Amino acid sequence: MNSVRFAVDNAESWRWNALRWATTQHAFVMWFASNGIEYPNNPFPDRLCIGAKRVVSFADGDAFSALFRAHRADPAFLVGYFGYDLKNQLEALHSRHPDRLGFPEIYFAEPEWVIDVDPAGIVTVWGDGDVQSLRTAIDQHSFQPLQQTLSAVQCRVSRANYLANVERIRQYIKEGEVYELNYCVEFFAENVILDPVATYEALTRRSPMPFSTFLKLDNRYLMGASPERFLKKSGNRLVSQPIKGTIRRGQSLEEDERLRTQLLNSEKERAENLMIVDLVRNDLARSAQTGSVRVEELFGIYTFRQVHQMISTVSATLREGVAWSDAIKYAFPMGSMTGAPKIRAMELIDELEASRRGLFSGAIGFITPDGDFDFNVVIRSLQYTADSHYASFSVGSAITYDADPAQEWDECLLKAQAIRSILEPATTSVTAG
Repeated sequence: MNSVRFAVDNAESWRWNALRWATTQHAFVMWFASNGIEYPNNPFPDRLCIGAKRVVSFADGDAFSALFRAHRADPAFLVGYFGYDLKNQLEALHSRHPDRLGFPEIYFAEPEWVIDVDPAGIVTVWGDGDVQSLRTAIDQHSFQPLQQTLSAVQCRVSRANYLANVERIRQYIKEGEVYELNYCVEFFAENVILDPVATYEALTRRSPMPFSTFLKLDNRYLMGASPERFLKKSGNRLVSQPIKGTIRRGQSLEEDERLRTQLLNSEKERAENLMIVDLVRNDLARSAQTGSVRVEELFGIYTFRQVHQMISTVSATLREGVAWSDAIKYAFPMGSMTGAPKIRAMELIDELEASRRGLFSGAIGFITPDGDFDFNVVIRSLQYTADSHYASFSVGSAITYDADPAQEWDECLLKAQAIRSILEPATTSVTAG
């Protein structure tokens, strides 16, 4: 790809207009955004990928190996995602629930255009086409917002069933089946018509996050506000940053600091976080040089618009001769979204949850021509199919034996607030069924 640089007067405005233009002209669009949030080991770049110059085929065999072979044969910049249900390729698992959204389990493409925009207004465009024509098309694009039809949000699981399932999980833990299990519930709305870019923009304003993403794949969309990194590779260095531990923001500076300290000192949240850190260490060790796995930060507290989060950072050095795709494969799905031990946790997830996870709790990101990569965890993300007018998002929490079912339900509602606030009419409230 050739690269061209130019300056624009308003970086933020230009970039949003570029996204609006791209979604009207191309079947595949991917947006990454940091929203100006600082993050250890850096957040996502502010990057827009437009069009699919080449789509990776996953028709045969192991999807992770197929991705590695496609990249090795033509080491280009690739963007895409791994869906949660790829677990069924990795272990003797299945997914019993219907697929209501229809995203492919995995999708990667080489974009026609890659556009980075820095806060100072310097735009860098990579592509083989006429950059001036591209810029003119974006500059002259007139945005016509789509008339939206909103609907009341429903929950796939009632509060009573949720509380009963948490008690079942506690019993499984007592019997030694698992130590911890990430239990999720789906919220959904039917017969909705959304303007995906406007919806994503509203979500970004409401909940700016360092691993924010927007995906258009034909008539399917994902609008994401993820705070969590799954796995990053820079050279031979691997970094994973699992999140376990959430508390709301306070209404005053004093309350906010008290809640932050409460999260930091919570024995329950620290125990949950430590279990997943141990799982991540074991996952990374499968592809790492012996003795290179280390915990760089344990129980770090980071503040976002809606919540405080407990985040730990685990790093490792990729072992010589191990494919970069194996580092992803051995760590997928991420332990923060399964529980421990991972395989039994995933079996119980399919037994207890009422929806197929699909793209939720998968990973979205990019791979560079050199084989470096960065992937988030698909959480706090709204999925929408324009054909069926179905919108869906899922939230969950880690259940340990000490879990209070009612508190876990309240944590799910807290995590759902940002998307609910933009998805449903102001006069409606969530219903459970």
